Amino acid sequence: MTEEQRRQLQQQLWNIANTLRGKMNADEFRDYILGFIFYKYLSEKVERYADALLAEDHLKFAELDEHTEDGAEIVQAVQDAAVKQLGYFLKPSELFHAVAMKGNNQLDAENLGDGHNFILADLARILKNIEQSTLGTDSADDFSNLFEDLDLTSSKLGATEKAKNALVAKVLVHLDKIDFNLADGTADVLGDAYEYLIGEFASGAGKKAGEFYTPQPVSTLLAKLVTSQNKNLKTLYDPTCGSGSLLLRVKREANHVDKIYGQELNRTTYNLARMNMILHDVHYADFDIRQEDTLEHPQHRDLRFDAIVANPPFSAHWSSSPLFMSDDRFSVYGKLAPASKADMAFVQHMIYQLADDGAMAVVLPHGVLFRGAAEGHIRQYLIEQMNCLDAVIGLPANIFYGTSIPTCVLVLKKCRRNPNDILFIDASQHFDKVKTQNILRPAHIQKIVDAYLARTHEDKYSAVASLEAIKTNDYNLNIPRYVDTFEAEDAIDLEPPRVYRRLHFLREWSYE
Repeated sequence: MTEEQRRQLQQQLWNIANTLRGKMNADEFRDYILGFIFYKYLSEKVERYADALLAEDHLKFAELDEHTEDGAEIVQAVQDAAVKQLGYFLKPSELFHAVAMKGNNQLDAENLGDGHNFILADLARILKNIEQSTLGTDSADDFSNLFEDLDLTSSKLGATEKAKNALVAKVLVHLDKIDFNLADGTADVLGDAYEYLIGEFASGAGKKAGEFYTPQPVSTLLAKLVTSQNKNLKTLYDPTCGSGSLLLRVKREANHVDKIYGQELNRTTYNLARMNMILHDVHYADFDIRQEDTLEHPQHRDLRFDAIVANPPFSAHWSSSPLFMSDDRFSVYGKLAPASKADMAFVQHMIYQLADDGAMAVVLPHGVLFRGAAEGHIRQYLIEQMNCLDAVIGLPANIFYGTSIPTCVLVLKKCRRNPNDILFIDASQHFDKVKTQNILRPAHIQKIVDAYLARTHEDKYSAVASLEAIKTNDYNLNIPRYVDTFEAEDAIDLEPPRVYRRLHFLREWSYE
Protein backbone atom coordinates (compact mmCIF):
# COMPACT_ATOMS: atom_id res chain seq x y z
CA MET A 1 0.00 0.00 0.00
CA THR A 2 1.42 3.38 -1.03
CA GLU A 3 1.49 6.34 1.34
CA GLU A 4 -1.24 8.02 -0.73
CA GLN A 5 -3.47 4.92 -0.51
CA ARG A 6 -2.81 4.73 3.23
CA ARG A 7 -3.69 8.40 3.63
CA GLN A 8 -6.95 7.94 1.71
CA LEU A 9 -7.79 4.86 3.76
CA GLN A 10 -7.19 6.72 7.01
CA GLN A 11 -9.28 9.67 5.84
CA GLN A 12 -12.24 7.42 5.05
CA LEU A 13 -11.84 5.56 8.34
CA TRP A 14 -11.81 8.88 10.17
CA ASN A 15 -15.00 9.90 8.38
CA ILE A 16 -16.63 6.61 9.38
CA ALA A 17 -15.43 6.93 12.96
CA ASN A 18 -16.96 10.40 13.19
CA THR A 19 -20.22 8.95 11.87
CA LEU A 20 -20.21 6.26 14.56
CA ARG A 21 -18.64 8.27 17.39
CA GLY A 22 -21.01 8.69 20.29
CA LYS A 23 -23.13 5.75 19.16
CA MET A 24 -20.84 3.09 20.64
CA ASN A 25 -17.43 2.46 22.16
CA ALA A 26 -14.35 2.62 19.94
CA ASP A 27 -13.71 -1.12 20.11
CA GLU A 28 -17.32 -1.79 19.09
CA PHE A 29 -17.39 0.45 16.02
CA ARG A 30 -13.95 -0.86 15.10
CA ASP A 31 -15.50 -4.33 14.79
CA TYR A 32 -18.32 -2.98 12.60
CA ILE A 33 -15.87 -1.17 10.34
CA LEU A 34 -13.58 -4.18 9.95
CA GLY A 35 -16.54 -6.46 9.25
CA PHE A 36 -17.77 -4.16 6.49
CA ILE A 37 -14.24 -3.87 5.10
CA PHE A 38 -14.13 -7.65 4.89
CA TYR A 39 -17.50 -7.77 3.10
CA LYS A 40 -16.20 -5.19 0.61
CA TYR A 41 -13.05 -7.23 0.06
CA LEU A 42 -15.01 -10.45 -0.56
CA SER A 43 -17.21 -8.61 -3.06
CA GLU A 44 -14.30 -7.16 -4.99
CA LYS A 45 -12.48 -10.49 -5.01
CA VAL A 46 -15.51 -12.33 -6.42
CA GLU A 47 -16.07 -9.59 -9.00
CA ARG A 48 -12.42 -9.65 -10.08
CA TYR A 49 -12.46 -13.46 -10.36
CA ALA A 50 -15.79 -13.53 -12.24
CA ASP A 51 -14.71 -10.80 -14.68
CA ALA A 52 -11.68 -12.88 -15.57
CA LEU A 53 -13.92 -15.89 -16.30
CA LEU A 54 -16.28 -13.78 -18.43
CA ALA A 55 -13.60 -11.78 -20.25
CA GLU A 56 -13.79 -13.85 -23.46
CA ASP A 57 -17.54 -13.21 -23.64
CA HIS A 58 -16.99 -9.48 -23.06
CA LEU A 59 -19.27 -9.58 -20.01
CA LYS A 60 -18.98 -7.81 -16.68
CA PHE A 61 -20.15 -9.72 -13.62
CA ALA A 62 -21.63 -6.68 -11.86
CA GLU A 63 -23.80 -5.93 -14.92
CA LEU A 64 -25.41 -9.40 -15.10
CA ASP A 65 -29.12 -9.63 -14.28
CA GLU A 66 -29.51 -12.81 -12.26
CA HIS A 67 -33.32 -12.58 -12.61
CA THR A 68 -33.27 -13.35 -16.34
CA GLU A 69 -32.87 -16.90 -17.61
CA ASP A 70 -29.58 -16.23 -19.39
CA GLY A 71 -28.22 -14.15 -16.53
CA ALA A 72 -29.15 -16.76 -13.93
CA GLU A 73 -27.44 -19.49 -15.96
CA ILE A 74 -24.20 -17.51 -16.20
CA VAL A 75 -24.31 -16.58 -12.52
CA GLN A 76 -24.79 -20.23 -11.57
CA ALA A 77 -21.77 -21.25 -13.65
CA VAL A 78 -19.65 -18.56 -12.00
CA GLN A 79 -20.88 -19.67 -8.58
CA ASP A 80 -19.84 -23.29 -9.18
CA ALA A 81 -16.35 -22.16 -10.17
CA ALA A 82 -16.01 -19.52 -7.41
CA VAL A 83 -16.97 -21.83 -4.56
CA LYS A 84 -14.33 -24.33 -5.68
CA GLN A 85 -11.63 -21.72 -6.13
CA LEU A 86 -12.44 -19.02 -3.58
CA GLY A 87 -14.54 -21.01 -1.13
CA TYR A 88 -17.57 -18.67 -1.22
CA PHE A 89 -19.83 -16.69 -3.60
CA LEU A 90 -21.81 -13.46 -3.97
CA LYS A 91 -24.40 -12.66 -6.64
CA PRO A 92 -24.11 -9.44 -8.69
CA SER A 93 -26.92 -7.84 -6.69
CA GLU A 94 -25.12 -8.76 -3.46
CA LEU A 95 -21.86 -7.00 -4.29
CA PHE A 96 -20.76 -4.29 -1.88
CA HIS A 97 -20.87 -1.50 -4.44
CA ALA A 98 -24.47 -2.34 -5.41
CA VAL A 99 -25.63 -2.22 -1.79
CA ALA A 100 -23.63 0.96 -1.09
CA MET A 101 -25.16 2.68 -4.12
CA LYS A 102 -28.63 1.67 -3.01
CA GLY A 103 -27.90 3.16 0.39
CA ASN A 104 -26.48 6.31 -1.19
CA ASN A 105 -29.56 6.76 -3.37
CA GLN A 106 -31.76 6.48 -0.31
CA LEU A 107 -29.75 9.14 1.49
CA ASP A 108 -29.88 11.47 -1.50
CA ALA A 109 -33.61 10.99 -1.99
CA GLU A 110 -34.31 11.20 1.75
CA ASN A 111 -36.67 8.32 1.16
CA LEU A 112 -35.70 6.37 4.25
CA GLY A 113 -39.24 6.10 5.51
CA ASP A 114 -40.18 3.69 2.74
CA GLY A 115 -39.55 0.28 4.32
CA HIS A 116 -38.93 -1.67 1.12
CA ASN A 117 -36.02 0.64 0.26
CA PHE A 118 -34.09 -0.21 3.42
CA ILE A 119 -30.71 -1.90 2.96
CA LEU A 120 -30.49 -3.40 6.46
CA ALA A 121 -32.56 -6.46 5.60
CA ASP A 122 -30.66 -6.87 2.32
CA LEU A 123 -27.35 -6.60 4.12
CA ALA A 124 -28.26 -9.13 6.81
CA ARG A 125 -29.42 -11.57 4.14
CA ILE A 126 -26.28 -11.08 2.02
CA LEU A 127 -23.92 -11.68 4.94
CA LYS A 128 -25.84 -14.84 5.77
CA ASN A 129 -25.73 -15.92 2.13
CA ILE A 130 -21.94 -15.62 2.08
CA GLU A 131 -21.72 -18.15 4.90
CA GLN A 132 -24.40 -20.41 3.40
CA SER A 133 -22.65 -20.44 0.01
CA THR A 134 -19.92 -22.52 1.65
CA LEU A 135 -22.17 -25.17 3.24
CA GLY A 136 -21.17 -28.67 2.26
CA THR A 137 -17.76 -27.50 1.03
CA ASP A 138 -14.27 -27.75 2.51
CA SER A 139 -14.32 -24.03 3.34
CA ALA A 140 -17.47 -24.20 5.49
CA ASP A 141 -15.65 -24.14 8.85
CA ASP A 142 -13.56 -21.14 7.85
CA PHE A 143 -16.62 -19.05 6.93
CA SER A 144 -18.94 -20.22 9.71
CA ASN A 145 -20.28 -17.29 11.80
CA LEU A 146 -17.69 -14.90 10.36
CA PHE A 147 -20.08 -11.96 10.54
CA GLU A 148 -21.65 -12.72 13.91
CA ASP A 149 -20.25 -9.51 15.43
CA LEU A 150 -22.05 -7.37 12.83
CA ASP A 151 -25.32 -7.05 14.74
CA LEU A 152 -27.47 -4.94 12.41
CA THR A 153 -30.34 -5.02 14.89
CA SER A 154 -28.34 -3.40 17.70
CA SER A 155 -29.88 -0.31 19.26
CA LYS A 156 -26.39 1.18 19.28
CA LEU A 157 -26.80 1.82 15.56
CA GLY A 158 -29.87 3.93 16.20
CA ALA A 159 -33.12 4.14 18.14
CA THR A 160 -35.29 3.45 15.06
CA GLU A 161 -34.98 1.32 11.94
CA LYS A 162 -34.77 4.51 9.90
CA ALA A 163 -31.84 5.79 12.01
CA LYS A 164 -30.01 2.44 11.86
CA ASN A 165 -30.47 2.29 8.13
CA ALA A 166 -29.16 5.82 7.61
CA LEU A 167 -26.10 5.17 9.76
CA VAL A 168 -25.15 1.91 8.01
CA ALA A 169 -25.74 3.52 4.60
CA LYS A 170 -23.30 6.33 5.46
CA VAL A 171 -20.66 3.83 6.57
CA LEU A 172 -20.98 1.81 3.37
CA VAL A 173 -20.78 4.94 1.20
CA HIS A 174 -17.53 6.00 2.91
CA LEU A 175 -16.03 2.52 2.55
CA ASP A 176 -17.06 2.33 -1.10
CA LYS A 177 -14.57 5.12 -1.80
CA ILE A 178 -11.61 2.99 -0.65
CA ASP A 179 -9.60 1.32 -3.40
CA PHE A 180 -8.44 -2.07 -2.15
CA ASN A 181 -5.99 -2.40 -5.03
CA LEU A 182 -6.29 -6.20 -5.08
CA ALA A 183 -3.68 -6.47 -7.82
CA ASP A 184 -1.06 -5.36 -5.28
CA GLY A 185 -0.16 -8.45 -3.31
CA THR A 186 1.77 -6.39 -0.74
CA ALA A 187 -1.24 -4.27 0.28
CA ASP A 188 -2.33 -4.83 3.88
CA VAL A 189 -5.65 -2.99 4.03
CA LEU A 190 -7.11 -4.79 7.02
CA GLY A 191 -3.83 -4.58 8.94
CA ASP A 192 -3.42 -0.88 8.17
CA ALA A 193 -7.05 -0.19 9.00
CA TYR A 194 -6.85 -2.14 12.25
CA GLU A 195 -3.65 -0.46 13.41
CA TYR A 196 -4.98 2.99 12.52
CA LEU A 197 -8.24 2.42 14.37
CA ILE A 198 -6.48 1.15 17.48
CA GLY A 199 -3.90 3.91 17.37
CA GLU A 200 -6.41 6.73 16.93
CA PHE A 201 -9.00 5.41 19.37
CA ALA A 202 -6.83 3.67 21.94
CA SER A 203 -8.46 5.69 24.72
CA GLY A 204 -11.75 3.99 23.93
CA ALA A 205 -10.41 0.58 23.02
CA GLY A 206 -7.77 0.64 25.73
CA LYS A 207 -5.82 -2.42 26.70
CA LYS A 208 -8.40 -4.71 25.15
CA ALA A 209 -7.28 -3.64 21.68
CA GLY A 210 -3.56 -3.83 22.35
CA GLU A 211 -3.89 -7.35 23.73
CA PHE A 212 -4.74 -8.83 20.37
CA TYR A 213 -2.82 -6.67 17.96
CA THR A 214 0.94 -6.68 17.53
CA PRO A 215 2.22 -3.43 15.97
CA GLN A 216 3.57 -4.04 12.48
CA PRO A 217 7.22 -3.18 13.33
CA VAL A 218 7.25 -5.75 16.15
CA SER A 219 5.61 -8.33 13.87
CA THR A 220 8.27 -7.63 11.26
CA LEU A 221 11.06 -8.11 13.80
CA LEU A 222 9.70 -11.47 14.98
CA ALA A 223 9.14 -12.58 11.39
CA LYS A 224 12.71 -11.73 10.39
CA LEU A 225 14.13 -13.51 13.44
CA VAL A 226 12.33 -16.84 12.86
CA THR A 227 13.02 -16.83 9.11
CA SER A 228 16.62 -15.57 9.28
CA GLN A 229 18.04 -19.08 8.80
CA ASN A 230 15.08 -20.83 7.13
CA LYS A 231 12.77 -19.11 4.67
CA ASN A 232 10.94 -22.24 3.48
CA LEU A 233 8.52 -23.27 6.20
CA LYS A 234 6.25 -26.29 6.14
CA THR A 235 4.34 -25.18 9.22
CA LEU A 236 3.90 -21.86 11.04
CA TYR A 237 2.10 -21.43 14.39
CA ASP A 238 0.94 -18.71 16.76
CA PRO A 239 -0.70 -19.97 19.98
CA THR A 240 -2.21 -16.54 20.75
CA CYS A 241 -2.79 -15.39 17.19
CA GLY A 242 -5.14 -12.46 17.83
CA SER A 243 -6.18 -10.94 14.52
CA GLY A 244 -3.56 -12.99 12.65
CA SER A 245 -1.32 -10.07 11.67
CA LEU A 246 1.81 -11.68 13.11
CA LEU A 247 1.27 -14.92 11.19
CA LEU A 248 0.76 -13.01 7.97
CA ARG A 249 3.91 -10.99 8.54
CA VAL A 250 5.94 -14.21 8.83
CA LYS A 251 4.29 -15.53 5.65
CA ARG A 252 5.34 -12.35 3.85
CA GLU A 253 8.90 -12.56 5.16
CA ALA A 254 9.32 -16.24 4.23
CA ASN A 255 9.78 -17.54 0.71
CA HIS A 256 7.10 -20.14 1.25
CA VAL A 257 4.77 -21.40 4.02
CA ASP A 258 2.82 -24.59 3.43
CA LYS A 259 0.26 -24.20 6.22
CA ILE A 260 -0.57 -21.68 8.93
CA TYR A 261 -1.92 -22.67 12.35
CA GLY A 262 -3.25 -20.49 15.12
CA GLN A 263 -5.36 -20.45 18.25
CA GLU A 264 -7.22 -17.55 19.83
CA LEU A 265 -9.41 -17.28 22.93
CA ASN A 266 -11.44 -14.15 22.11
CA ARG A 267 -14.34 -14.97 19.78
CA THR A 268 -14.42 -11.60 18.02
CA THR A 269 -10.68 -11.66 17.44
CA TYR A 270 -10.85 -15.26 16.22
CA ASN A 271 -13.31 -14.11 13.56
CA LEU A 272 -10.96 -11.26 12.61
CA ALA A 273 -8.07 -13.72 12.25
CA ARG A 274 -10.05 -15.85 9.80
CA MET A 275 -11.09 -12.74 7.89
CA ASN A 276 -7.47 -11.62 7.79
CA MET A 277 -6.30 -14.94 6.34
CA ILE A 278 -8.91 -14.84 3.58
CA LEU A 279 -8.30 -11.15 2.91
CA HIS A 280 -4.61 -11.90 2.35
CA ASP A 281 -5.32 -14.64 -0.17
CA VAL A 282 -4.43 -17.50 2.16
CA HIS A 283 -6.48 -20.34 0.69
CA TYR A 284 -8.98 -21.85 3.11
CA ALA A 285 -7.12 -25.19 2.88
CA ASP A 286 -3.86 -23.53 3.91
CA PHE A 287 -4.80 -22.25 7.34
CA ASP A 288 -6.26 -23.78 10.49
CA ILE A 289 -7.34 -21.23 13.09
CA ARG A 290 -9.14 -22.53 16.21
CA GLN A 291 -10.98 -20.78 19.02
CA GLU A 292 -10.12 -22.02 22.51
CA ASP A 293 -7.93 -21.33 25.52
CA THR A 294 -4.44 -22.38 24.39
CA LEU A 295 -3.03 -23.27 27.80
CA GLU A 296 -6.13 -25.03 29.07
CA HIS A 297 -7.30 -26.65 25.83
CA PRO A 298 -4.57 -26.72 23.13
CA GLN A 299 -6.00 -27.57 19.71
CA HIS A 300 -2.81 -28.57 17.87
CA ARG A 301 -0.80 -30.33 20.57
CA ASP A 302 0.10 -33.33 18.39
CA LEU A 303 1.78 -31.12 15.78
CA ARG A 304 5.33 -29.73 15.73
CA PHE A 305 6.08 -26.49 13.92
CA ASP A 306 9.01 -25.13 11.92
CA ALA A 307 8.40 -21.59 13.15
CA ILE A 308 6.44 -20.27 16.13
CA VAL A 309 5.77 -16.61 16.90
CA ALA A 310 3.63 -15.09 19.62
CA ASN A 311 2.70 -11.97 21.51
CA PRO A 312 0.81 -13.52 24.45
CA PRO A 313 -1.27 -11.29 26.74
CA PHE A 314 1.21 -9.96 29.28
CA SER A 315 1.06 -11.56 32.74
CA ALA A 316 -2.29 -13.17 32.03
CA HIS A 317 -4.07 -15.32 34.61
CA TRP A 318 -4.46 -19.05 34.11
CA SER A 319 -5.60 -21.93 36.32
CA SER A 320 -2.10 -23.31 37.09
CA SER A 321 -3.98 -26.43 38.14
CA PRO A 322 -1.90 -29.23 39.74
CA LEU A 323 -3.39 -31.48 37.05
CA PHE A 324 -0.98 -29.84 34.60
CA MET A 325 1.91 -31.52 36.41
CA SER A 326 1.01 -34.62 34.38
CA ASP A 327 0.81 -32.62 31.12
CA ASP A 328 3.84 -33.26 28.90
CA ARG A 329 4.09 -29.55 28.13
CA PHE A 330 4.90 -28.71 31.76
CA SER A 331 5.76 -31.89 33.68
CA VAL A 332 9.50 -32.03 32.88
CA TYR A 333 10.11 -28.67 34.56
CA GLY A 334 8.84 -29.79 37.95
CA LYS A 335 7.02 -26.49 38.56
CA LEU A 336 4.16 -24.54 37.01
CA ALA A 337 4.08 -20.85 36.18
CA PRO A 338 2.15 -18.88 38.84
CA ALA A 339 -1.59 -18.47 38.33
CA SER A 340 -1.23 -14.67 38.17
CA LYS A 341 1.52 -14.72 35.52
CA ALA A 342 1.13 -17.16 32.63
CA ASP A 343 4.09 -15.79 30.62
CA MET A 344 6.35 -18.78 31.26
CA ALA A 345 3.48 -21.20 30.70
CA PHE A 346 3.15 -19.86 27.16
CA VAL A 347 6.90 -20.31 26.63
CA GLN A 348 6.68 -23.92 27.87
CA HIS A 349 3.72 -24.60 25.57
CA MET A 350 5.55 -23.15 22.57
CA ILE A 351 8.77 -25.09 23.25
CA TYR A 352 6.73 -28.30 23.42
CA GLN A 353 5.17 -27.57 20.01
CA LEU A 354 8.45 -26.53 18.37
CA ALA A 355 10.06 -28.89 15.85
CA ASP A 356 13.59 -30.08 16.64
CA ASP A 357 15.05 -27.87 13.91
CA GLY A 358 12.50 -25.06 14.36
CA ALA A 359 12.80 -21.48 15.65
CA MET A 360 10.50 -19.45 17.88
CA ALA A 361 10.34 -15.81 18.91
CA VAL A 362 8.02 -14.52 21.61
CA VAL A 363 7.35 -11.04 23.06
CA LEU A 364 7.14 -10.94 26.85
CA PRO A 365 7.30 -8.42 29.71
CA HIS A 366 10.75 -7.87 31.22
CA GLY A 367 9.74 -9.62 34.43
CA VAL A 368 10.32 -13.05 32.89
CA LEU A 369 14.04 -12.25 32.75
CA PHE A 370 14.56 -11.91 36.50
CA ARG A 371 11.51 -12.95 38.53
CA GLY A 372 12.29 -15.74 40.99
CA ALA A 373 10.31 -18.59 42.55
CA ALA A 374 8.65 -20.91 39.98
CA GLU A 375 9.51 -18.62 37.06
CA GLY A 376 13.17 -18.59 38.06
CA HIS A 377 13.14 -22.38 38.29
CA ILE A 378 11.60 -22.71 34.80
CA ARG A 379 14.07 -20.17 33.38
CA GLN A 380 17.00 -22.13 34.82
CA TYR A 381 15.66 -25.40 33.40
CA LEU A 382 15.30 -23.85 29.92
CA ILE A 383 18.94 -22.76 30.02
CA GLU A 384 20.68 -25.45 32.06
CA GLN A 385 18.80 -28.60 31.05
CA MET A 386 17.27 -27.80 27.63
CA ASN A 387 19.80 -25.20 26.49
CA CYS A 388 17.23 -23.76 24.09
CA LEU A 389 17.49 -20.02 24.79
CA ASP A 390 19.36 -18.45 21.86
CA ALA A 391 18.91 -14.69 22.36
CA VAL A 392 17.38 -12.05 24.63
CA ILE A 393 16.43 -8.75 22.98
CA GLY A 394 15.32 -5.70 24.95
CA LEU A 395 12.79 -3.48 23.15
CA PRO A 396 11.84 0.16 23.82
CA ALA A 397 9.06 1.02 26.22
CA ASN A 398 5.71 2.28 24.93
CA ILE A 399 5.66 0.47 21.57
CA PHE A 400 2.45 -1.47 22.27
CA TYR A 401 -1.06 -0.03 22.31
CA GLY A 402 -2.61 0.03 25.75
CA THR A 403 0.58 -0.46 27.78
CA SER A 404 3.78 1.54 28.15
CA ILE A 405 5.89 -1.16 29.82
CA PRO A 406 9.19 -2.18 28.22
CA THR A 407 9.20 -5.63 26.65
CA CYS A 408 11.68 -8.20 25.45
CA VAL A 409 11.90 -10.83 22.73
CA LEU A 410 13.12 -14.33 23.53
CA VAL A 411 14.46 -16.39 20.63
CA LEU A 412 14.51 -20.12 21.36
CA LYS A 413 15.70 -23.17 19.41
CA LYS A 414 16.03 -26.82 20.38
CA CYS A 415 19.10 -27.31 18.19
CA ARG A 416 21.27 -24.21 18.49
CA ARG A 417 24.24 -23.32 16.34
CA ASN A 418 25.86 -21.62 19.33
CA PRO A 419 25.13 -23.93 22.26
CA ASN A 420 27.76 -22.46 24.60
CA ASP A 421 26.45 -18.92 24.94
CA ILE A 422 23.41 -16.64 24.79
CA LEU A 423 23.23 -13.37 22.86
CA PHE A 424 21.92 -10.23 24.57
CA ILE A 425 20.80 -7.15 22.61
CA ASP A 426 19.73 -3.88 24.22
CA ALA A 427 17.64 -2.06 21.61
CA SER A 428 15.67 -0.12 24.22
CA GLN A 429 17.07 3.28 23.19
CA HIS A 430 16.73 2.81 19.43
CA PHE A 431 13.36 4.17 18.28
CA ASP A 432 11.55 7.22 16.93
CA LYS A 433 8.90 9.00 18.95
CA VAL A 434 5.65 9.72 17.08
CA LYS A 435 3.07 11.60 19.15
CA THR A 436 2.80 9.55 22.34
CA GLN A 437 3.96 6.27 20.80
CA ASN A 438 7.49 4.94 20.30
CA ILE A 439 8.06 3.42 16.87
CA LEU A 440 10.61 0.93 15.57
CA ARG A 441 11.71 2.04 12.10
CA PRO A 442 13.04 -0.38 9.45
CA ALA A 443 16.59 0.70 10.27
CA HIS A 444 16.08 -0.14 13.95
CA ILE A 445 14.66 -3.56 13.06
CA GLN A 446 17.48 -4.34 10.65
CA LYS A 447 20.08 -3.36 13.23
CA ILE A 448 18.60 -5.92 15.66
CA VAL A 449 18.50 -8.64 12.99
CA ASP A 450 22.08 -7.89 11.87
CA ALA A 451 23.26 -8.07 15.49
CA TYR A 452 21.42 -11.36 15.96
CA LEU A 453 23.05 -12.90 12.89
CA ALA A 454 26.54 -11.48 13.61
CA ARG A 455 26.39 -12.55 17.24
CA THR A 456 29.25 -10.29 18.31
CA HIS A 457 29.93 -7.66 20.93
CA GLU A 458 28.93 -4.09 20.12
CA ASP A 459 29.59 -1.45 22.72
CA LYS A 460 26.42 -0.47 24.59
CA TYR A 461 24.25 -2.57 22.25
CA SER A 462 25.02 -6.31 22.20
CA ALA A 463 27.03 -8.90 24.08
CA VAL A 464 27.55 -12.65 24.04
CA ALA A 465 27.44 -14.23 27.50
CA SER A 466 28.73 -17.71 28.25
CA LEU A 467 26.47 -20.18 30.00
CA GLU A 468 28.95 -20.14 32.86
CA ALA A 469 28.53 -16.36 33.23
CA ILE A 470 24.76 -16.76 33.27
CA LYS A 471 25.05 -19.49 35.89
CA THR A 472 27.21 -17.14 37.97
CA ASN A 473 24.38 -14.60 37.79
CA ASP A 474 22.01 -17.27 39.13
CA TYR A 475 20.27 -17.44 35.72
CA ASN A 476 19.11 -13.85 35.99
CA LEU A 477 18.75 -12.58 32.41
CA ASN A 478 18.33 -8.90 33.16
CA ILE A 479 19.99 -7.31 30.13
CA PRO A 480 22.10 -4.63 31.92
CA ARG A 481 23.98 -7.47 33.63
CA TYR A 482 25.44 -8.40 30.24
CA VAL A 483 25.24 -5.28 28.06
CA ASP A 484 26.93 -2.30 29.70
CA THR A 485 24.97 0.79 28.68
CA PHE A 486 26.41 3.05 31.40
CA GLU A 487 27.06 6.59 30.17
CA ALA A 488 29.56 8.58 32.23
CA GLU A 489 28.32 12.07 33.00
CA ASP A 490 30.48 15.14 32.48
CA ALA A 491 32.50 16.01 35.56
CA ILE A 492 31.22 19.00 37.49
CA ASP A 493 33.88 21.49 38.61
CA LEU A 494 32.98 22.37 42.17
CA GLU A 495 35.86 24.89 42.48
CA PRO A 496 34.47 28.45 42.05
CA PRO A 497 35.94 30.61 39.28
CA ARG A 498 39.01 32.75 40.19
CA VAL A 499 37.10 36.04 39.67
CA TYR A 500 34.48 34.90 42.12
CA ARG A 501 37.14 33.90 44.67
CA ARG A 502 38.81 37.33 44.36
CA LEU A 503 35.51 39.18 44.86
CA HIS A 504 34.76 36.95 47.80
CA PHE A 505 38.15 37.78 49.32
CA LEU A 506 37.62 41.53 48.85
CA ARG A 507 34.18 41.30 50.39
CA GLU A 508 35.59 39.48 53.41
CA TRP A 509 38.43 42.03 53.67
CA SER A 510 36.04 45.02 53.52
CA TYR A 511 34.02 43.59 56.40
CA GLU A 512 37.11 43.57 58.51
